Amino acid sequence: MKLRPDIALTFDDVLLVPRHSSIRSRQDIDLSSQLTREIQLHLPIISANMDTVTEASMAIAMAQHGGIGVLHRFMSLERQAEQVRKVKRAESLVVHNPLTISPDASVAQARQVMVDENVGGLVVVDESGRLAGMVTTRDVLLATDPLLPVRAVMTPRERLVVAGTNETLEAAREKLYQARVEKLPLITPAGTLTGLITAQDIVKIQEHPHATKDQLGRLRVGAALGVRSEDVERAAACIEAGADLLVVDIAHGDSDHTIQMVKRLKQSFPGTGVMAGNVATGDGVRELADAGADSIKVGVGAGSICITRIVTGFGVPQLTAIADCAEVSRKLDLPLVADGGMRTSGDVTKALAAGASTVMLGSMLAGTEEAPGAEIVRDGRRYKVVRGMASLSANVERRKLDNTVVEFTEEDWTEVVPEGVEAFVPYRGDVADILIQVAGGVRSGMSYAGARTIPVLWENAEFVRVTPAGTKESGSHDVNLI
Repeated sequence: MKLRPDIALTFDDVLLVPRHSSIRSRQDIDLSSQLTREIQLHLPIISANMDTVTEASMAIAMAQHGGIGVLHRFMSLERQAEQVRKVKRAESLVVHNPLTISPDASVAQARQVMVDENVGGLVVVDESGRLAGMVTTRDVLLATDPLLPVRAVMTPRERLVVAGTNETLEAAREKLYQARVEKLPLITPAGTLTGLITAQDIVKIQEHPHATKDQLGRLRVGAALGVRSEDVERAAACIEAGADLLVVDIAHGDSDHTIQMVKRLKQSFPGTGVMAGNVATGDGVRELADAGADSIKVGVGAGSICITRIVTGFGVPQLTAIADCAEVSRKLDLPLVADGGMRTSGDVTKALAAGASTVMLGSMLAGTEEAPGAEIVRDGRRYKVVRGMASLSANVERRKLDNTVVEFTEEDWTEVVPEGVEAFVPYRGDVADILIQVAGGVRSGMSYAGARTIPVLWENAEFVRVTPAGTKESGSHDVNLI
């Protein structure tokens, strides 16, 4: 038996000691940080790859506000790839693969494609890929004959405003404004369609100047994977759809199968970043780094809906885990992700101060409009369901997805040992409101440390342990709250 002499700590066990600061405004603080060595976030927040937290709507909102979302893996390969495509199509200066339809297709077909893809128009191209026209909801909405060909109702090529393949943002904005149109097809001198610029995308660029985007101007998104051999096929489908990051989603990341999967992903997809975890020790960081991981996720049993520590007896309190892992990751110049245990913006500040480059939030975001969790009403108040991905129901659905069982028997139920729970959290409105509050709190915290950037926060941070009385003193007390 080996017993470490030091005491392991979590967020409520400590406070950060205020330092001299020359910062006059929170807006002078730069929250940008590395997600991987290649990808930087303007806002160091990741939405967790949980099926009650991150699907396309959450991932879009996170990227628009400077963070990123990781799509959970508890769905079919095809559906996860489609979720990636939804995020990549949500916002960009140029839509490089716009939705198209043949001029010989019927009005009914055009209507159905618009409904299925939730778009208001389609580019019409001939069999050679040359631009033939545009068809919009307005063109097909009142058409009396659904069998009419699209060419009969579309706006033909000669009446369209078009641009070349290298159109700039300013030039596109001016053309759209002068012509009072919303879509600008991009074509080659031979008339072949190469892309599309929309007025809506230009407005989004103006509204979200710090959005997390790839080199083509599309929102970035991550996709979670397991460690089975078929997960390499899942990775390939997600990358083909445009995924910017693969996340190996395993509770105990310091294990042979995780290491082997990271190696295989880096060999198969060398141009795509791989985040791996979860670990809770410096040795775990070193193992995954040697395998080729581009960032490491830290946290074993810290999540609000996780009971791994109760069921297994294993884990490390989160603040100590982050600090121990950061000691190794800093030497390797490897970004660290703090995953779990954070309930307030102060906890996020402490996680970053302890050495994390970014934080992953689950339950804090689960109550938002964009989260896919089911909504319920109790005593007249709205809530949303959140569950751990090792909870009983998640285990059941995963086995069904894996086709290991068709219908659960009593024996199957008894074999499941859940390490997570199901719960509900208050409905919190748009995720943007939560992100603004968290970012504001972190900026305030960094100003107390005299730190304009997260790397300076690492250098300036000094923690002091507090007693239960100190923790109580930190909150409101001796008053009646209104």
